[in-house]
Amino acid sequence: MNVLEAKQLTKIYGDVESENATKALAGVDFKVEEGEFVAIMGPSGSGKSTLVSILSGITEPTTGSVVIKGKRIDQMNRFDMALFRRRSLGFVFQEFNLLDSLTIKENIILPMVLDKKDGSAMDQKAAEVMKLFEIDHIGDKYPYEISGGQQQRAAVCRSLVNDPVMVFADEPTGNLDSKSANAVMNCFKKMNDEKNTTILMVTHDVFAASFCKKVIFIKDGKICLEVASNGTRKEFFHRILDCQAVVGGENNDL
Repeated sequence: MNVLEAKQLTKIYGDVESENATKALAGVDFKVEEGEFVAIMGPSGSGKSTLVSILSGITEPTTGSVVIKGKRIDQMNRFDMALFRRRSLGFVFQEFNLLDSLTIKENIILPMVLDKKDGSAMDQKAAEVMKLFEIDHIGDKYPYEISGGQQQRAAVCRSLVNDPVMVFADEPTGNLDSKSANAVMNCFKKMNDEKNTTILMVTHDVFAASFCKKVIFIKDGKICLEVASNGTRKEFFHRILDCQAVVGGENNDL
């Protein structure tokens, strides 16, 4: 069953009729099924961040449609879209975006607070996700008191508290060392394996992409290649590297 389906997405920056207009996306068709863990990769300027920004309702397409769980999000007004994102989607960014004035637990339950959920329900959900990602012992600490890897795990927890239909991750390991990146990617894998969370991740990092079930490569605003995992993670890592060599992009070592 498709959680997300996009048809003929284009995104043009500048005057559409002008020769100086920039076409970031050129007629992209895209589907994500329930329970998939998909990475989008491609060279700088390929359109991958623009694609995910449109798919998650942050940016409007120039033309085309985006449907998430039966809802045509590209036709929503700003208020309805903001509400839909908060209640139905989860987000994890390269920057952790935690509020220093709130404890880790308070940061995690913030989406539930905004929706005025019951206090006991918030406590129960916070305890559940913090235990799942092994940060239940730091719930009373503040972001500046913990490591970057722990902050990103808290951000992952926050993305899950409203039981989203889908989680979007934009370069989630970009600010982390290799040990912290490994811990965070294992969190994503745990989300996908144990909670069947549907995840769409933008990354330039082959190591991070190797945790996924499928990798989509985009170049010049078009999807040009797709590779699925059908062996060990190390084998998938090398298959992604081979594809990246064809498409173009950065290399990483496992």
